[in-house]
Amino acid sequence: MNDDEIKLKISEYLKTHRKMTLATVTLDGRPLAHTVEYASDGATVYFGTLRTTRKAQNIIKNCHVSYAVDEDYDDWTKIQGVQIEGRAELLTEQKEIKNASDLIIGKFPAVADFPPNPDMIFVRIEPIAGFFLDYNKGFAYRDEVKF
Repeated sequence: MNDDEIKLKISEYLKTHRKMTLATVTLDGRPLAHTVEYASDGATVYFGTLRTTRKAQNIIKNCHVSYAVDEDYDDWTKIQGVQIEGRAELLTEQKEIKNASDLIIGKFPAVADFPPNPDMIFVRIEPIAGFFLDYNKGFAYRDEVKF
């Protein structure tokens, strides 16, 4: 597959899934995994969280993150998934916040009924490198792409 095909495969996979496992680095340098509901635009993902969460505090201190999106497969030869290395950014511009909010509400309509919370923030993760796993092509097979 060429880079455009890999990016399209990643984008389509992200669109059809809801949860990612986000890895951040704690303030004292340890890795920490978080389960996060997300919305995507291509290979860029967005999520909301409270400013006081550990993931938010970790991102404020260190923007380098990674995440994985996959399923629980009984047959290992059928595994597919996405792994992304990226940079996370807390959104501050109203236009960016509205875009993130619209994407999230579009994917998770019930969120529109949540009461406003002044501690709510939105995060964008821009991909740097990505991998599409496809064990249908062989055990541990993955296509790699740079963004």
